[in-house]
Amino acid sequence: MEAIIRPSSDLRNHYNEISRQCREERTPVIITVNGRGDTAVMGLQDYYQMQSELELLKTLAEAEEDAANGRTAPVKESFDNIRQALTERETV
Repeated sequence: MEAIIRPSSDLRNHYNEISRQCREERTPVIITVNGRGDTAVMGLQDYYQMQSELELLKTLAEAEEDAANGRTAPVKESFDNIRQALTERETV
């Protein structure tokens, strides 16, 4: 997805157009000040998706590090521990 570059004056003068472009075309817009990139504008749906993807990547990196360092347990044991923790939570 190629970002569109627009001057900061467009944010003020053409906000509705930029907003529509971000939402409908799902294209980010880079706002420039004095010819240099300053701000990125994106649709809210894309922002939430990006946040979710970053969280997933972080979780996967942590899991990969755990596996590389031998911090693993059998699946059955892990699920038994989770079930026990959930059961204890329900009784509190």
